Amino acid sequence: MALARAGEAGPLWIAARRQEAGRGRRGNVWDSVPGNLAASVLWPATGIEPEQLATLGFVAGGALTEALGAACGTAPDVTEAGAERPFRLKWPNDVLIGSAKLAGILLETETLPGRRRAVVIGFGVNVAGVPATQIDRAASLAGSGYVTDAGALLAHLSDRFAAVASAWDRGRGFAGIRQRWLARAAGLGGPIAVETGTVTLRGRFDGIDEGGRLVIHAPDDTRHTVTAGEVHFGTAATAA
Repeated sequence: MALARAGEAGPLWIAARRQEAGRGRRGNVWDSVPGNLAASVLWPATGIEPEQLATLGFVAGGALTEALGAACGTAPDVTEAGAERPFRLKWPNDVLIGSAKLAGILLETETLPGRRRAVVIGFGVNVAGVPATQIDRAASLAGSGYVTDAGALLAHLSDRFAAVASAWDRGRGFAGIRQRWLARAAGLGGPIAVETGTVTLRGRFDGIDEGGRLVIHAPDDTRHTVTAGEVHFGTAATAA
């Protein structure tokens, strides 16, 4: 973002071999270990409306799952019908292996002088290992039996992000991106609880709407849309 303030327009990728002050959504800390992927992309955003720009996070999620499939040899786009995809997307910004978190994505925007707008999308992926603070609820590629490294994954990610962003077409192609995201969505059709900070909404996860908002079908047959919150699935939804 500092480079954007200095005039850099992007696209520009920056990756770190070591990250000392990682952060996640809603002020959470993101810890990394040597060998994991910590990378951010500065993407051109001037002229894109904020509501369209928000859907770029779904581009990031789709690109990352495709890159993971390519780097790990699982080819998620040609998975046989009915077969479980190894990498699933958890709204709004996580990638899972099973029920464990593998990766997080953080999208940040800033309006700059001259009405320029910058967006930076950060990717943190547990490639080589899981931080000690997350050992009970996170997963790594190496620990799950996948053989790759951060450099190879970044090469696939930069290619896939460019391709998916082209299909997104500055927000005009979000309908197609939405369908691709739903095909990889974790917990779709099952019980869900979302903590919004003030209330907890429970019901059935009915997907995302045309703006990327999470849709909950409540027990009283009403529908709720959520723009931000902590998501729990299955038995965790009951306990949340």
